Amino acid sequence: MAKYQIIAATGCPTGIAHTYMAQEALEEAAKKRGISIKVETHGQSGVEHAFTQNEIDQADGVIIAADKDVDIDRFDGKRLINVSVTKGMKEPDQLIDKILNDKNVPVYHSAGGAKSNSSEEAELSGSFWHKLYVYLMNGVSHMLPLVVAGGVLTAVSFFWGINSADPKSAEYNAIAALLNTIGGFAMNLMVPVLCAYIAEAIGKRTGLVLGFVTGMIAYTNGTGFLGGILGGFLAGYVAVLLAKLFKSLPKSLDGLKSIFIFPVLGVLISGTIMWYLSVPMKDLNQGMMSFLKSMENSSPILLGLIVGIMCAADMGGPINKAAYLTGTALLAQGNYYFMAGVSAACIAPPLATGFAVLFNKKAYTAKERSAGYVNFLLGSTHITEGAIPFAAKNPLLNLPSFMVGSAIAAILTYMTRISVPAPHGGFIVLPLVNKPLLWVLWIVIGALVSGFLLSIIAGRQSKHDTVAATPVGNVVVNDNSDDEELSNENDLSEILNEDNIALDVKVSSRDELLQYLANFSKKLNYTTDPDAVYKKYLAREAESSTGMEKGIAIPHAQDKSIQGSAMLIAKLAKPIEWKTFDNQPVDIVISFLIPDEDNGSNHLEYLSSTSKLLMHEDFVESLRNAKTKAEILNLFKN
Repeated sequence: MAKYQIIAATGCPTGIAHTYMAQEALEEAAKKRGISIKVETHGQSGVEHAFTQNEIDQADGVIIAADKDVDIDRFDGKRLINVSVTKGMKEPDQLIDKILNDKNVPVYHSAGGAKSNSSEEAELSGSFWHKLYVYLMNGVSHMLPLVVAGGVLTAVSFFWGINSADPKSAEYNAIAALLNTIGGFAMNLMVPVLCAYIAEAIGKRTGLVLGFVTGMIAYTNGTGFLGGILGGFLAGYVAVLLAKLFKSLPKSLDGLKSIFIFPVLGVLISGTIMWYLSVPMKDLNQGMMSFLKSMENSSPILLGLIVGIMCAADMGGPINKAAYLTGTALLAQGNYYFMAGVSAACIAPPLATGFAVLFNKKAYTAKERSAGYVNFLLGSTHITEGAIPFAAKNPLLNLPSFMVGSAIAAILTYMTRISVPAPHGGFIVLPLVNKPLLWVLWIVIGALVSGFLLSIIAGRQSKHDTVAATPVGNVVVNDNSDDEELSNENDLSEILNEDNIALDVKVSSRDELLQYLANFSKKLNYTTDPDAVYKKYLAREAESSTGMEKGIAIPHAQDKSIQGSAMLIAKLAKPIEWKTFDNQPVDIVISFLIPDEDNGSNHLEYLSSTSKLLMHEDFVESLRNAKTKAEILNLFKN
């Protein structure tokens, strides 16, 4: 059985995207270091890749990157880091380094909690506020499928008319009434399930029992989802309190505690408290809902701005979920306008990434372009999380760009009084929308605005990265060295052939080599003026050396006498002195000839591709061992 140095668990409230993005980020970070890792995912379909006890026993450390309840008692005695799923996505390298190398990472003890040597590590092992958020999201993750199922079935019943479930109406239809009834049952379970699974995350099975009862009281007394949240924490901590109060009872009475004492006393205590809290909670819930309803008419622009910013702020995170939960609560009360704005604001960001890629393909890698195209599909089905990698790439500029587009989509939706009776599904539920074409138009407009802003930011960032990423002038060495990024747009075989490769070149200095390359370019008919090319080579070296490391240099020249982009390769008979990163002499030269009319986009792609190849040790070794022109050409072509 394989031994894993690190085991990790990822999970997000919806279990749709964050879970698997964090999984991939951690696996990639471990792969770069040659570290074996197994990631257990807690997605919407349940737990996948579950750990065996043997895998847990043999692991050196555990990383929990989750915003939902993960059973950590099984990791007793293991060094453990407990953070949000967002950190798993954005900081995988730091988490891997910390669990492997930081001796202050606490050892988790299921009975007494993690023991920490510093406040920072105490936070890593699971801060109080992070735990509260995990408990809340455990309730949300179990509630969402019910809301979606109930909301869509209820919405479908309206195909026969808005009053088709009412036996007294002329629109009445038996099938519609059945769908409406079933959907209503599912929607009515929203508050009890939310409450129960918040309590379950805190107080385990006893908390679940108390939470269902407390949640039913909250629902019956009209406290809404606010009451469900409060009731969940109340029931959970009552379960924890009872466990502590009866801890001294003999172990032989454990069965009596779990079946009789805890349920009876717990339901009595939490139920009574919730009953009396229901009065102020009901007033608070009704006041908030009335305020939001009034804003739909009096301040649609302000409401759309708030909703748009919230939905795009963290894309499936707690701020986004707050807007979504409010929408579902209003939906359950028959208000279909608020959810229309929320859905529009959630759909716009992933669509925006697709438009951004279309607007400025050269600013994105092949992997990013593929993700952008896929986001057209994800966005159309109301899955916002596909936009997260684009937001994370430059959050200070990209997040506001997403917010602008989401706000525009929501504002236009509210101003035109569009209603969406389903809480999810995106464009799949268009037949249920009162103004479907107009709604799609507003979303597309918002996405186009965001996409345009993103493309400008990406273009500037790409230009900055390629020009200033390393001290080698325009040579690019960046972190995105995936082989997938070497797309057809910067295919090196377009500018390289066997005639462009010279072997056993005899020169004694850098300048003599540059003169050789200038003459070589004239011989190959790439230039009409080798002296001009030679001067451009020297001018480029005067700006900063194009010597890299491992005996390789990448000189390049741009001149009006150059008639087309070309790549020249020279393997030297003896190494020559050249200013390089590692202060080693150069014996392999890869040169680029650039026409004067090239604005930078083409040759920078070729330079970028070459630099990425040279980051791979196996490629450099193969290049150095290649004996023939054909071998060298095949290396760059493949």
